[in-house]
Amino acid sequence: MKAIILGSTGLVGGHLLRLLLESESFREVVAFNRRSLGIEHAKLKEEIVDFDQIQNLDVSADFMFCCLGTTIKKAGSKEAFRKVDLEIPLSFARNFSKTKHQGFVVISAIGANKSSPFFYNKVKGELEYELKNASLKKLAIVRPSLLLGDRTETRLGEDIGQFLSPLLKFVLPARYSPIKARHVACAMVDLALRGKTDQPLEYEVTP
Repeated sequence: MKAIILGSTGLVGGHLLRLLLESESFREVVAFNRRSLGIEHAKLKEEIVDFDQIQNLDVSADFMFCCLGTTIKKAGSKEAFRKVDLEIPLSFARNFSKTKHQGFVVISAIGANKSSPFFYNKVKGELEYELKNASLKKLAIVRPSLLLGDRTETRLGEDIGQFLSPLLKFVLPARYSPIKARHVACAMVDLALRGKTDQPLEYEVTP
């Protein structure tokens, strides 16, 4: 099978890329990125793209995995955050839905709700709502809590989560406990390979 991955330069995306390249289920992996990964692999095809021009991209594949995400601080504004976390993933999904695909797998977040008073959860909820109405043959939504792993960038909430992780697992309900990014990536591959379903697969990843 062929897979397209969005956001392979990120924390979960990096783990997911390695899993897809190692998987015998996938013969080709296409990574759409703004900057080069700097790696070579017989199964990997990397495309440096302008995410403002995605209408012209060939998105034909069996599965598309979306790991795109940012923070308001990094994006610079709420509008820029919405573009990365909502508008770009949705545009890819809508284009992908027009192909002979098998499924779309996306990272959302615990607490995603389009009616949430919290901006982050609201945007994630809006994305989930729109994806459910995007005519995808199969949709799998993965909702992790705080992510554990080594980033090239600093995210305060996740840094605190990593520091307190040994204590939090005894205090917080499992669904809110920090989770290793690799576990999230594994869940994404597993959900993709589960076969076709009539309803969206909504999965909260817990340690």
